Amino acid sequence: MKHIDLWNHNVEFLEQEDAWARPAVFVEFGTIGWKPFAGGKHQRGKGVVRIHLVTDWNEGEHDQAFAIGQKISEVLDGLEGELFNGMVLIETATNHNHEDLLESIDSYAVRYLR
Repeated sequence: MKHIDLWNHNVEFLEQEDAWARPAVFVEFGTIGWKPFAGGKHQRGKGVVRIHLVTDWNEGEHDQAFAIGQKISEVLDGLEGELFNGMVLIETATNHNHEDLLESIDSYAVRYLR
């Protein structure tokens, strides 16, 4: 990866942003639904994290994009930390409506604890 950042509709506003190197990964944290957990002292949440992989769309580059996406998935699937676990790939979308760029979006279900 040449660039990693938080998602902020980066691909949609290319003309308005500073250029970033590719391949790039942007992390989008979706809404978390919270419920009481462990006698009401803590809360358990469920949400979705989206990984936006942006690569150049050139001859043969799309194969590289899918290979990078597979490597990212191997790292994230099952990933857990102190306050989250259960990361599971649930959806993949490919967006190539941005001229010379390919955006692959992998969505992961995540469970949170707070």
